[in-house]
Amino acid sequence: MTEGLKLLAGRYQVGSLIGHGGMADVYLGTDTRLGRQVAIKLLRSSLANDPRFRMMFREEAEKASRMAHPTIVKVLDAGEETLKDALGFESQVPFIVMEHVDGRMLKDIIADGPISPKEAVRITSQVLTALEYAHRALLVHRDIKPGNVMITQAGQVKVMDFGIARAVSDNTATVADTSAMLGTAKYFSPEQARGESVDARTDLYSTGVILFELLTGQAPFQGERPAALAYQHISEAPVPPSSINPNVPRALDVVVLKALTKNKHERYQSAAEFRDELEKAGAEIPTGNEAPIRSNRPTTPKPGATQIVQDDFNATLFGTAPATQTGQAAAIRNVTATDDEMIAQTQSRPPVAWVWGGIAILIVLLAGVAFWLLNLQPAKITVDLSVQIPDVVGQPYDNGASELTKLTLVPTRLSEPSDTVPAGTITRLDPPVGTKVAKNFGVKVWVSSGRAVIEVPIVTNMTEENAVKALTDAGLIFGTSTTTHDANVAKGIVVGSTPAGGTQIRQGETVDLLISDGLVQVPKVVGLDITEANKQLTALNLPITLVSDGGCTGGKVSDQSLAPGTHPQQSPITLTYCSG
Repeated sequence: MTEGLKLLAGRYQVGSLIGHGGMADVYLGTDTRLGRQVAIKLLRSSLANDPRFRMMFREEAEKASRMAHPTIVKVLDAGEETLKDALGFESQVPFIVMEHVDGRMLKDIIADGPISPKEAVRITSQVLTALEYAHRALLVHRDIKPGNVMITQAGQVKVMDFGIARAVSDNTATVADTSAMLGTAKYFSPEQARGESVDARTDLYSTGVILFELLTGQAPFQGERPAALAYQHISEAPVPPSSINPNVPRALDVVVLKALTKNKHERYQSAAEFRDELEKAGAEIPTGNEAPIRSNRPTTPKPGATQIVQDDFNATLFGTAPATQTGQAAAIRNVTATDDEMIAQTQSRPPVAWVWGGIAILIVLLAGVAFWLLNLQPAKITVDLSVQIPDVVGQPYDNGASELTKLTLVPTRLSEPSDTVPAGTITRLDPPVGTKVAKNFGVKVWVSSGRAVIEVPIVTNMTEENAVKALTDAGLIFGTSTTTHDANVAKGIVVGSTPAGGTQIRQGETVDLLISDGLVQVPKVVGLDITEANKQLTALNLPITLVSDGGCTGGKVSDQSLAPGTHPQQSPITLTYCSG
């Protein structure tokens, strides 16, 4: 793809390929202006010719460039570059320049085997810190996975591709897509697998999958096809990590299983809440558990633990009975309480009247709680933090701007010509209609200025045919041709236009032409002073012959050889005048 490409934007030297994904390839690069290493992401050629992908790639790069946090890979620059393929065809390819991270991908670290619980807590906590920052900016990653997390040589976590993944994993993507989705499907949230809309809690589920992998060395669900993995995310309960890795404390089991809850309303509701619970559980880990485990041997769950069967989805498709699964609530109970942890309590028996009175009160309380739960509406994250851009396209600007202002948005008026939308009417918004943004967010409102204003071409002294072509090429409409007398312009040649050449008018308006008929209107000059008569006829560009008449006096014209009326251009005329 980089064949023949020397510099991007005149400053970024493209080097060797260091990574690739479903949407773009990443190259090691050098910023020649600042003398530093960078990572350069180029949209794949198969997508570069798709205007939708190019637009979304640019928009998401702009969003990602606003993310400034130590746990997030920073976007430094973005743009488009003209590239030539092997056949010499040119195309515009968007690129993103990011900071270069010297370290390892988390997926490569996980491939070596499970790590120590304390180190797993530390890495996941930093991932959640990055997500907390992004979610406050109303940006959902939607593709959290070990392949998008880097660990520097100093141990710092860096999350990549904030906002970029959105361009290729929008709500229309399905788990029936090609096997290229398998890596992402392992980290799908149940709502993603069902094709539902997603929010910040989707990222928290994916982070729970990563934590599971860090603790056990394997994902909670295994499968060869995205559809099978998606089925497990929707229907199957994960096993506790300690059933695979005995060194995982039960406190971490509780955190992982809550993060992997199917119902997003029962999951952690924010990255900060997830991180706090995770760090509390990590603080209880004994120092002796800090040594990392690097075994690559296959792991076997403890007897009695819930085992996920990959073939369940296939069995459902082909009509065979799926394996019996233990519910997630039961799994949580298994890791939060055992027989040896139960504490027997004894107390004196209360009076019978107190017992029945207490039971009655308890029944009333339970009925009230049940009524409250039945009428409880699921909480909506960021309901007070964001607003949705309304559809004001097609409205007059004043009306649309008023509606945006009422929603605490800040409209900025911009103009653009339009052949179809009346002047003063809103044509489009940026961000587009339906986008959720923060309050007091600036919205660009494009308003039609009507058809474009152009200048009427000067067509004088052209033939009628050439004049019509000049008007059409300028985006104007030829109306009618009208003949007129003209002493200087030859027959069939344009004398002028209406509106006149050089006039500013709207594109698509009509222009009429005046064409010379090759005639002149000879006036009656008999009785005029010879000087005045000569002046009028000279203006008509007529050859004049003067004949003096000594039989009369006064210098008046006594006769003209051409009768008043129309005559061909350059017609000779003789004037007889009194010279006595």
